Amino acid sequence: MTEVLSIVLGGGKGTRLFPLTQARAKPAVPFGGKFRIVDIPISNCINAGFRQIYILTQFNSASLHLHLAHAYNFDTFSKGFVEILAAEQTNEHSGWYEGTADAVRKNFVHFRTQRPDYYIILSGDQLYRMDLQDFLKKHKESGAAITIASTPVSREDASQLGILQVNKKNEITEFLEKPGPTKEIGDYKVPVELKRDKGGKTDEYLASMGIYIFNAAAMESCLDNDFTDFGKEIIPTAIHNLKVNAYIFNGYWEDIGTIRSFYEANLELTTLKPRFDFYDEDRPIYTHVRNLPPSKMNFSNMNQSIAAEGCIITNASIANSIVGVRTTIESGASLNGVICMGADFYETEIQKQQNAEARVPNVGIGKGAIVKGAIIDKNACIGEGCRIGIDDMNRTDGNYGNYYIVDGIIVIPKNTVLYPGTVI
Repeated sequence: MTEVLSIVLGGGKGTRLFPLTQARAKPAVPFGGKFRIVDIPISNCINAGFRQIYILTQFNSASLHLHLAHAYNFDTFSKGFVEILAAEQTNEHSGWYEGTADAVRKNFVHFRTQRPDYYIILSGDQLYRMDLQDFLKKHKESGAAITIASTPVSREDASQLGILQVNKKNEITEFLEKPGPTKEIGDYKVPVELKRDKGGKTDEYLASMGIYIFNAAAMESCLDNDFTDFGKEIIPTAIHNLKVNAYIFNGYWEDIGTIRSFYEANLELTTLKPRFDFYDEDRPIYTHVRNLPPSKMNFSNMNQSIAAEGCIITNASIANSIVGVRTTIESGASLNGVICMGADFYETEIQKQQNAEARVPNVGIGKGAIVKGAIIDKNACIGEGCRIGIDDMNRTDGNYGNYYIVDGIIVIPKNTVLYPGTVI
């Protein structure tokens, strides 16, 4: 499908996911034990046959570069690629990306060489599995210049989203950005002819998912100005000048752009029937193949939890948690409601001996440590007997030096060392 060029918007500084974005771009944040957030939109594209993919980002992109280089190598005959386009200084542009539309505009010099008929714009911080081939098919059939993927939402959820007003032909007539809880938006309810069953929920409004298909000529026209953002400027203007249609998506969709939504979306993966299912052979989610050994569990109790490959878990109790790649959990440790992102390496016996001499804990979860309701980023060293999150009643958001509390969730940043007996 060389007629389609896919563009994944990597976002800005990722402040809503800080401190997970302290040293990495938002799309590179680990997810689900072994994946990265960017794997979701890329996999949706690959499963649809869209194999010319650019990732636009400008902050902390080294980790993202490394992941993409290891994970996505197409054969030389497919003309496929996954490439990062970070903000760069040129003779025409000297500044940073100023918004989503500005990022696309500044990279037209790269996009035009692919001569696409259609551009598909995707967000880098959403969890969903969409049939993008069907999306493109509906776009072509409609004769629209732009098609916006939309999802039914309740009035409460509509407050913080971009809401679409559509007619019986699926044509978008108005766009309202984040109307808030009190504004009257009855005119934006979905026409009866377009309503679909969504498990009995009363979702009467259509919210933009931030996923668009543009005809190539329409993209050039819409960006021939100084507008910087798709949602706030480009789309509202286009609705009054071009034919813009809605593509109604009734599947699972979750914005994982905040610590709270990220935490909850991860832990839902551990339930018996998660709304997002990684166990789909026909539409897999791809990622870096690490060639790690299977996880080893010695005398341990795991309930409603996920363990990625390469873990060594000994005499531990783990419930409602995700244990990421290469995680080592020592005897007597307990995890409940924890996202443990794992490690980038295994420590050698010599390194462990050096740690002991320096009285520094090893990478992983130490003996007798108890962790509850927390996110532990990669390569963290949680010492013996640490107590994290045991007191649920006193969680005030803030920066506490070697840990953060965000949305009431304790976050242990990457490479943090918590010495034995630490209480948080």
